[in-house]
Amino acid sequence: MTAAAEGTTTISPELAARAEQRDLLTLGIEEEYLLVDAVEPRGVETVEAVLAEVPEDLRSGVQHEYLRSQIEVASPPQLELTGLREAMVRLRTGLADAAERAGSRLVAVGCGPAAGPNTRLVDEPRYHRMRERFGDLSPGQGVCGTHVHVSIPDEETGVRVLNLLRPWLPTLQAATANSPLVGGRDTGYASWRSMMWERWPTVGPTPFLRSHEHYLTLIADLQASGAMLDEGMLYWYARLSARYPTVEIRMGDVMPTLDDAILLAALARALVATLIAEVRAGGEGPEVSYPLLTAAHWRAAKDGLEGLGLDLATRETRPAWRLLRQLVDYVRPELERHGDAEVVTELLERLRSRGTGAARQRALLAKGTPVAGVVDWLARTTRGEM
Repeated sequence: MTAAAEGTTTISPELAARAEQRDLLTLGIEEEYLLVDAVEPRGVETVEAVLAEVPEDLRSGVQHEYLRSQIEVASPPQLELTGLREAMVRLRTGLADAAERAGSRLVAVGCGPAAGPNTRLVDEPRYHRMRERFGDLSPGQGVCGTHVHVSIPDEETGVRVLNLLRPWLPTLQAATANSPLVGGRDTGYASWRSMMWERWPTVGPTPFLRSHEHYLTLIADLQASGAMLDEGMLYWYARLSARYPTVEIRMGDVMPTLDDAILLAALARALVATLIAEVRAGGEGPEVSYPLLTAAHWRAAKDGLEGLGLDLATRETRPAWRLLRQLVDYVRPELERHGDAEVVTELLERLRSRGTGAARQRALLAKGTPVAGVVDWLARTTRGEM
């Protein structure tokens, strides 16, 4: 619900020049985490104490989120996946260490798995205005997502990319599913965060856009309607960044491992690059109906990758893994051009063998692990110990 810290995700002139010279797209990741008690699995209001413990060299990439039991990081923009992984390792491990010094743990999970009291807002004027306007739409311990930023050449191209992204995002959402548990019970959804998040009035699939001017008109109309306070509350599953020259893909849960996050980022970049080429070739893409898109996203939240997904080209349900393979095949030329194909193949096989975060949590429960043990596993996995 916040914008990334100024300077953290700004593309430097040197990086922009390298990207232009090699005709490649930059990318970056934002992740939101839950802060839980050092012993018990419930969320705790320790964000201020954790921020005070963050090392100086990491502070530009760390900030508040909406609730006091949440915290967010943003990587610097990168050209290579190795640089992105190194940046995210530093942020995750540095923040996990800071959380432990503050008497809590950092957990990459879509929403609070264990029972516990609702946590309070961070004391910032914008958040209080949001609460006054929208009421208690974020009860519990917080909802935590992953956002991937991919560079675009201009806003008009970006809007057309948003149109072409629409049919692919439910499949990427399924791959991120990591919130089956709430209040100590299985919700029956692979991503319960998705269902909680959709209560906000501007959350949902991006509408089909006629132009950048149309995009700006919709933003102005939504603000005038009272459905959002400012452009930062445009919570579509993909949008143009309000501050940076990027498309922001933002429909997914935060995922337990960096393998999962790097895979999502690589696929997102290859998909955006593929769609930019389509835009330049005059492609408009199918204007998939909004109700069908909503159904596809519901299916992704319900089943994750372990069940069925909706093929928006045929309007038939198919195994979600088959849809993900189709996406990978579609973007493979751009994966190869960006030098990511080998890494993506390896990470895809790891995801296939281990399952999504939701599947891994449920596998632990099936073995008799209590919810507290699941949270212990999530905390260790977040800092890369598993």
